[in-house]
Amino acid sequence: MLLSLRIAKRYLFGKKTTNAINIITGISVFGITLGTAALILILSVFNGFESLLSGIFDAFNPDLKVEPITGKHFQISDEDLAEIKSIDGVLHVSRTVEEIALFEYNKVQEIGVIKGVDEEFLHVTRIDTTLTPNTGKYLLRKGNIFYGIFSFDLASRLTLNTHDKINEVKVYMPLSKSILPGSREWKIKNIYPGAVYMLKNSDGYQYVLASYELVNNLLQSKNTNSFLEFKLSDTADEAFVRNGIQQVLGSNFKIKNKYEQEETYLKIIKIEKWIAFLIVSLTMVLIIFNLIGSLWMIVLDKRKDFSILKALGYQSKDIRNIVLSEGFIICVLGIILGIILALIIYQIQINMGVISVSDFFMMDAYPVKLKINDFILVACTVLLIGLLASTIPAKRASKITAYVRDEQ
Repeated sequence: MLLSLRIAKRYLFGKKTTNAINIITGISVFGITLGTAALILILSVFNGFESLLSGIFDAFNPDLKVEPITGKHFQISDEDLAEIKSIDGVLHVSRTVEEIALFEYNKVQEIGVIKGVDEEFLHVTRIDTTLTPNTGKYLLRKGNIFYGIFSFDLASRLTLNTHDKINEVKVYMPLSKSILPGSREWKIKNIYPGAVYMLKNSDGYQYVLASYELVNNLLQSKNTNSFLEFKLSDTADEAFVRNGIQQVLGSNFKIKNKYEQEETYLKIIKIEKWIAFLIVSLTMVLIIFNLIGSLWMIVLDKRKDFSILKALGYQSKDIRNIVLSEGFIICVLGIILGIILALIIYQIQINMGVISVSDFFMMDAYPVKLKINDFILVACTVLLIGLLASTIPAKRASKITAYVRDEQ
């Protein structure tokens, strides 16, 4: 096999009887180079989007989130909460409760989700790092005065002024039981606009963070929860913590980590990522036709040499290996050049952001992130396609006989 590889290398880089073979071979290498670079860059863009979304969700999503399998709300005893807090690896546990509500400010009304959070919530998430400048500070309650932290989109729709200390935001929550038959009664609470946060992602609902006690009062309940949200230590064993929580709460609750909480977004990105990879891989199949043409012409150009090699004792499989080795060398050369090209474009995009996106997006330029697994995957894919394509001219070469006159 090593001798076949050396002969293939000699044929590939040696002098040909016609310059057209060199041109077609060069086109083959160029096509594989572009295809390889395209595959790597496409995967890097989707990796960039995954990393970007993970960073966005990181500020709002806890390390672990517990929610009931059935129903929207649940209650937990102080004993169970204390036992959960004692699990090794748990730093903070926040009780949160949320419900859809109607918000009114200066006669402007919008529907959103009010989320009641306790004092631990600030330690569980990094929501304070997402507050927009000059809109206020993270404050939910001061004495008997309640404040709300509004999402940027909802604040914009309400034309909210966070420095307005006169006009309050009215929060309407429908009563679970109407006082009069057929009537629609509301529980109403007033909150002052405290600050605005911006996650730069489009949620199905627009959130308002408020006091845990306030939202429970709106729901006409006490210590009602929608979720338990956790902050884990850096050395925590997630599986161990999950198991400990499940043992305390039972099987009626499901536990999600930070990425499972946004699995819909991430699943869509992964699906689009592999569809794009498949499309470009199919394009590579078309590019590889140049490789078939190049190897076929080399076979025709070297058929006398193959006949002599057979006369010297070379077997058909050895001749086939020579052609396959040529295809392998062309593919490897194209892969190496493609990786170099991809790295150059990657550095240009990272440092200069040449390829920009629409102003409506959360970033100025396409995010990119390279992973070593992507290089391995692309290299294996291109090599597989190239070797499969090389089998066609290799099979033709293996049929050349030891007598030159039979090939004329």
